[in-house]
Amino acid sequence: MHIDSYQFGNIVIDGVNYNKDVIILGDTVQANWWRKRGHLLSAEDLQPVIAAKPSVLIVGCGASGLMKVSDEVRQALLEEDIQLEAVDTAKAVERFNELSKTDVNIAAALHLAC
Repeated sequence: MHIDSYQFGNIVIDGVNYNKDVIILGDTVQANWWRKRGHLLSAEDLQPVIAAKPSVLIVGCGASGLMKVSDEVRQALLEEDIQLEAVDTAKAVERFNELSKTDVNIAAALHLAC
């Protein structure tokens, strides 16, 4: 997968436009991803990702980085040996595209606004 572009509220992945938050897992995109508590990411919000056990999870915390990753998420990922990289979404897109050129098993959870 490749993220073609990102701007506030909009992302293009492999030529397909999305205007709601997304999870990228393997070669699929879960569109319209919604979190239980809005700007606080919980382990429940990431169940498909945790179950898939990627090597790295890249979390895009929004254009201004307002979405927070809870300690519960950090602990759940640590227990599953999933490396977490949580940054603003523009940096997350860059990092995802970097890692997608390697053999690293990656996933991404991207908040497109805020």
